Amino acid sequence: MKSTRRLPRRIAQAACALALVLPLAACDALTPGSAATVQGPRSVPSSTAVPEGDVTLRIQFADAPPMVDALIAAFEKGHPGISVEPQYKTFTDYVQNLKLTMTSDSAPDIAQYAVGMTDLAQDGHILDLAPYREAYGWDDAIPPVSLDQLTAGQQSAATGGRALFGVPAGLSMTGIYYNKELAKKAGIDGPPRTLAEFEDQLAAAKDADLTPLGVGGLDTGGLHLWAALLNQTMPTDDYWDWVNGSKDATVENKAGLTASELVVEWGRKGYYNESANGTAQIDSTAQFAQGDSVFLINGNWAAGQLATTMGDDVGFFPMPGEQAGDPTVASGFSVAYAVSSRTEHPEAAGAFLDFLTTPEAGQIISDNGFLPPNPEAVAKPEGVLADVAEGHRRAVDDGGITTFPDFAAPAMLDRLRSGVQKLIADRVEPADYLDSLQDEWEEHHAE
Repeated sequence: MKSTRRLPRRIAQAACALALVLPLAACDALTPGSAATVQGPRSVPSSTAVPEGDVTLRIQFADAPPMVDALIAAFEKGHPGISVEPQYKTFTDYVQNLKLTMTSDSAPDIAQYAVGMTDLAQDGHILDLAPYREAYGWDDAIPPVSLDQLTAGQQSAATGGRALFGVPAGLSMTGIYYNKELAKKAGIDGPPRTLAEFEDQLAAAKDADLTPLGVGGLDTGGLHLWAALLNQTMPTDDYWDWVNGSKDATVENKAGLTASELVVEWGRKGYYNESANGTAQIDSTAQFAQGDSVFLINGNWAAGQLATTMGDDVGFFPMPGEQAGDPTVASGFSVAYAVSSRTEHPEAAGAFLDFLTTPEAGQIISDNGFLPPNPEAVAKPEGVLADVAEGHRRAVDDGGITTFPDFAAPAMLDRLRSGVQKLIADRVEPADYLDSLQDEWEEHHAE
């Protein structure tokens, strides 16, 4: 059975880059909107009063455009003086350009939290939200585990407490969707209890002349597949040590090799959709909804779309463990938002972040397939949304929500995405793939 730790401590570790554990100088003289390059996090003002007059905020993000649009519409209805302009980017483009985006004079007021944000905060480009945490009472509105993901280890210059660099708008996890009608045709009567049973189900789908597993390998779908398998083969403590940059941590081990070999083996057996590496995750989801595969690897961010298009014919389960009764372990993180230090409207940005903690926003988040930070504040989900919520609850109870592997280093995403594409195409040896990841890890953590 896997070794686990208590969830809050592990998630807090994952959110804190090495640079942020060092003491930071107070920067009280720096104000939001300043382009000064003095290092150290800057704090939002303690006031929550939104200035009078018309205000426009720009928000840049990479996940769930329908959810963001709905949140903006509801917020603007309650705040007629504030307009919010959405700027959607694909996940890959967003992460690759995040540093350039947030250090430019045209940085958005609000940006989705992603890999590299802690480094940006260290250099003063992301505001410390600790004053708003106290002023708005976010500790009462948001469960501690949700804020711990976004709380840094160093002291907040403004409050004396721990610095906060984002507010969650929904919790995520990856897993497997299944088409109930196609599964029945293949003789599959429900979610598997073990990883071996899932392999048997993939084989049954293939034998029934159906495409077993939809993968959007062009961007991040392949990464989610590999990470889901690694979550089952690698002890969670070892995984967190690797992601967090602990001394001598490595992914070049038996667990990493087993997960990588499975990706290759499933490709050789024809389990993936045709042209998986040329298919974007959003397209693999649309194809699955049209009945092109029995299973789909994706995250809960697709649940709202699939619930709308497939109704009761779609289900969801986390990737099962090697043994029945193993803890539920799945990659996940909060879809959260940070505030740029260059914003001219920190109070208006704070009002938007506070809106994300309300029951109204929570219902919008839930309706779009995400897990609201406070699930008790929304109506009980049904159908596939209920499956996702139950899977997430089990993973949280088991201490099994792990962050995505690209958090191991700012440049890790490229190595992961291209490497898994080669695994799917059987164009790289699993050991060589793992060696490339470890090289990137060592280059970053040697700093």
